[in-house]
Amino acid sequence: MQVKRADSVTSSARRRQIVTAAIQTIAELGYHHASFARIAERAELSSTRMISYHFDGKDELIGRALTTIYADLAAFMTARVGAQTTPVAALDTYIRSLVEYIGDHRAEMRAATEIFLNFRPEGGTAAREAATDLSALAHIERLLSWGQDTGAFRPFSTRVMAMAIQRALDGLPFLLEADPDADLAEYAEELAELFARATWAAR
Repeated sequence: MQVKRADSVTSSARRRQIVTAAIQTIAELGYHHASFARIAERAELSSTRMISYHFDGKDELIGRALTTIYADLAAFMTARVGAQTTPVAALDTYIRSLVEYIGDHRAEMRAATEIFLNFRPEGGTAAREAATDLSALAHIERLLSWGQDTGAFRPFSTRVMAMAIQRALDGLPFLLEADPDADLAEYAEELAELFARATWAAR
């Protein structure tokens, strides 16, 4: 069993450096080509042993990379959406902010997609199987229920609507791979208008 030294400011900074390098390497080369050697080179480490010192193998490193990407995204979205005082504004902000984040963090989204499609930890399940975890829709379902409770949104299945909204946004990284020059302002505007019309109560 590997024994690690106690956490310190230096070791924490080194782990962040390695995680960042892993994300960048996966984004550039793809999951299957992101070897420890490649990651160490990007992180400017003297040896791959530095990675093994801080992480118990590739599974832990990749898991940390994915967690880091989504923690940053969650913090960004929580700050934006949490500042809204009405469900209509919150839904509009959710859609526009997520499009903005994806557009501004293309490398991170590319890395997350690579991990999502290819990562299968030893003794565990593929990361892509997380797509069947309905808790991933809980945040948007709560927002939609809030709108229905206040009368701002019409009656509908919050599960179906949440799926439609989230999957329309989840597809954006794939669109950007096929069309890097896609008009993101137009994408956000069209989605915001589409789901505003789909959810609003009759006026």
